[in-house]
Amino acid sequence: MTNKKIGIVMGSDSDLPIMKEAMNILKEFDVDFDVNIISAHRSPERAHSYATEAEKKYDVIIAGAGGAAHLAGVIASLTPIPVVGVPMLTSGLGGLDSLLSMVQMPSGIPVPTMGIGKSGAINAAVLVIQILSLSNPVLRQKLVLYKKKLADDVVKKDKEVRTGLGLS
Repeated sequence: MTNKKIGIVMGSDSDLPIMKEAMNILKEFDVDFDVNIISAHRSPERAHSYATEAEKKYDVIIAGAGGAAHLAGVIASLTPIPVVGVPMLTSGLGGLDSLLSMVQMPSGIPVPTMGIGKSGAINAAVLVIQILSLSNPVLRQKLVLYKKKLADDVVKKDKEVRTGLGLS
């Protein structure tokens, strides 16, 4: 694998259940990662330090945050490595606030932003694996097999449903 890890950062421990979905995918692919809780608003100096030191430790960062969700953008503004955003579901606006905060970055500060919540965290991990697989043939093969399994699962479920409905 790569010598560096994937950085996973989230604004609060309340984001952990969702971000564990990304961790599970990275574990499945045997990709090393590190996890930190950092708030762009409550611990801005820590966010700045994390971002400016990130290139030494990480190949890519997955940043999950809710509400104003500035964490991904702040980190992306301070590091040259890719930062993938995962908006959290919020009680007030259902995560739309988080999504828009991440996706509406100014020119020159891209934050590829996934969907809100669990599927977003899973897709963030898969995207990171796709990025790493560009220079890692072993990881590329694991990714090919993963996607084949997704397709095979659909065929299996189709057969089960059709059989259950008496159509096969």
